Amino acid sequence: MQRVYDFFRRHPTWVDGFWAVVLLGLAGVTYVRALESPLEKNPPVAYAPIALALCLAVALRRRMPEKMLLVAAAAGMAQLVLDVEVMPADFAMLVAIYTVASDGERWASRFALVGGLFAAPLSQLRWPEESVSGAGHVLVTVFQTVPFVLAWVLGDSLRTRRAYLAQLEERAARLEKEREAQAKVAVAAERARIARELHDVVAHNVSVMVVQADGAAYVMDTAPDQARKALETISGTGRQALAEMRRLLGVLRTGEHEESGEYVPQPDVEQIEDLVEQVRTAGLPVDFKVEGTPRPLPSGVELTAYRIVQEALTNTRKHGGPNAGASVRLVYFDDGLGLLVEDDGKGAPHELFEEGGADGKGHGLIGMRERIGMVGGTLDAGPRPGGGFRISALLPLKPANWHG
Repeated sequence: MQRVYDFFRRHPTWVDGFWAVVLLGLAGVTYVRALESPLEKNPPVAYAPIALALCLAVALRRRMPEKMLLVAAAAGMAQLVLDVEVMPADFAMLVAIYTVASDGERWASRFALVGGLFAAPLSQLRWPEESVSGAGHVLVTVFQTVPFVLAWVLGDSLRTRRAYLAQLEERAARLEKEREAQAKVAVAAERARIARELHDVVAHNVSVMVVQADGAAYVMDTAPDQARKALETISGTGRQALAEMRRLLGVLRTGEHEESGEYVPQPDVEQIEDLVEQVRTAGLPVDFKVEGTPRPLPSGVELTAYRIVQEALTNTRKHGGPNAGASVRLVYFDDGLGLLVEDDGKGAPHELFEEGGADGKGHGLIGMRERIGMVGGTLDAGPRPGGGFRISALLPLKPANWHG
């Protein structure tokens, strides 16, 4: 049964042709009965071509709806002029009106509605019923007009429904594209976040390991105890780097934390002191002070503060020179957290901080700006007037788009 239905859907003209043949057969039967009946006058010669034209309009209604409407209208006018009374083939006019109302051009739909409204009155004027009163003529006219109006209303309703469904499909497709775009943006943001984390972890820990390795190699023969201590620092720093790398890579594997039961917490403000001590052990003098009353902060602010201090001290070791020193200040305000990291070294090259870096360099400062932008904070980074480098940041405790 489904195959038959699919066949009819693929070949609508065949279906229309079948009904056109049926309609032509009914018109032929009526024509023969009129010829054989002694009580009825013989149909005019134009009966046959008009019936054929109307049946043709049914057969080709979906292939050429506007043209077939004009054919049906011309056949109806020919009936009026040539005195060919109402026949079964006139049903084609209803079919043509319905077709253009649902699938045809707008002008054809309006033309069909007007023609349908005038069809019944013209028929009553051309072939009036002698035994019917004036009020009866009005009632008959109204009764005969209803099928034409109903055919147009059904067709127009189908057109409206199709347009509504098409709009829904278009909206669904647009929403699907928007979801795909949002997913791509989310993936890009997550990749950028992981890249920042990887940079911070690798740059900081590897720089500590390099400094300690150089120191150990320098004092290996003269001070083996110091060399051993440096190697222990390298080992501890390497383990810490591996732990953070494992945490970051776990983000890329769904459910790894739940399955393994392992989770490395993200760094927070309280761990900045441990970070400073680690940098001091690596050979960089750091003066660390906390001002204001420490209190719990949003996790995003805490991680951002830790990473900014970590990156700033890493840059000092990389660009400050052998005799550089640094200072770190954490200031708790009522509505935010202030960070100030300064050093007295020779400072970073201009291209590493101007416009966030150039030629693939300066990823640390780019990451700082992105991190601070995510929490709605501000960043000021650049050379100090008296030499060295300075990084100042203000991290609000509420997002930038928060409304109280």
